[in-house]
Amino acid sequence: MSDPRHSLDDLLTLMAVLRDAREGCPWDVKQDWDTIVPHTLEEAYEVADAIERRAFDELPGELGDLLFQVVYYCQFGREEGRFDFHDVVDTLTRKMLRRHPHVFPEGTLASRRDALTAAEVETRQVNSRWEQLKEGERAERDATSVLDDVPRALPALSRAAKLSKRAARIGFDWPDSRGVIAKIREELDEVEEALAAGDAEHASEEVGDLLFAVVNLSRTLGADPEKRLRDTNVKFERRFRHVESSLKAEQRLEHADLDEMERHWQRAKQTETKR
Repeated sequence: MSDPRHSLDDLLTLMAVLRDAREGCPWDVKQDWDTIVPHTLEEAYEVADAIERRAFDELPGELGDLLFQVVYYCQFGREEGRFDFHDVVDTLTRKMLRRHPHVFPEGTLASRRDALTAAEVETRQVNSRWEQLKEGERAERDATSVLDDVPRALPALSRAAKLSKRAARIGFDWPDSRGVIAKIREELDEVEEALAAGDAEHASEEVGDLLFAVVNLSRTLGADPEKRLRDTNVKFERRFRHVESSLKAEQRLEHADLDEMERHWQRAKQTETKR
């Protein structure tokens, strides 16, 4: 007979024991808010990686690792008398009820509205309403800028996209993608000018501006720059592995020149195109 499945309360108890100064794990006991943040980011990426690889058999474990990070912070909050896991659940549920009046018209779980199709959601400007509600929440927090709650810990590409999207919301944006493309060319010219002047430090600064402009182009095309770059990373890795394996087969890996590598790279691209 298999053991009974553990519950959320079991997980919360486990964390409390791990953090117990006398009975707990020495490593867990010495952790604090700041030391756990890198682990949280890593676990979030591992969830994304498992989904992109369609490794659904790995996903329960990866999601569990991510949930464990949430439980960690809740334990810190409970120890300091700030909040606990149940406060997090209550806050989240109330916020989602408030942000979905098109589903819960009375703001309660018991209230319901007739099902909406995706087209009806757009027609009734539900997405716009969602943004209005979020703006109201920011106002309640006395936000001084539309950029105030864009997390600094986000990956740089994702944060750039969010910053530019927020700025665009109040009209700070190009009218169409052609303006962004012109900006990309302008930034690239500035990189070249800095390099021609022998100023590598200035050139590297301009590369940052160039990347930000490219992120804006991605945003105007409705693409997530973080995902697009991850996809390109996968594509590059796949093609380069083809180059490596081809050169190994020819026993040329250690002595191949750039032309040989490029030849195999183009073959890898052609193979993908045929597929």
